[in-house]
Amino acid sequence: PITPGELLGLGSSLAFSGLFYYLYRRKARVAARIQEAPKLQVDDDLPALVSAADGRCLPYVALEGVVLPAGTALSSNYHEGLQGVIQKLLLKEHRLIWNSLARSW
Repeated sequence: PITPGELLGLGSSLAFSGLFYYLYRRKARVAARIQEAPKLQVDDDLPALVSAADGRCLPYVALEGVVLPAGTALSSNYHEGLQGVIQKLLLKEHRLIWNSLARSW
């Protein structure tokens, strides 16, 4: 005979397995889209290509080319001769809604 505790354990195990598999498949699809992203060169044709795209946005593209720093390049403390730059970040905030239960936005 199967006890209610065993049924509860089996049911919750199946539910969590299904949830984690769903999340895994969703992330795997995004990773596949990124792997299949077209590779574009940073050149004079890129602004025209972006402005001609739908919504002036190119989703999931890989840009290849030389990047020049706006000021001085960052030097690595651990690898001599290795330099890098920081990408300019764009933060888009969505509408904030007050959660009275958690008392937060």
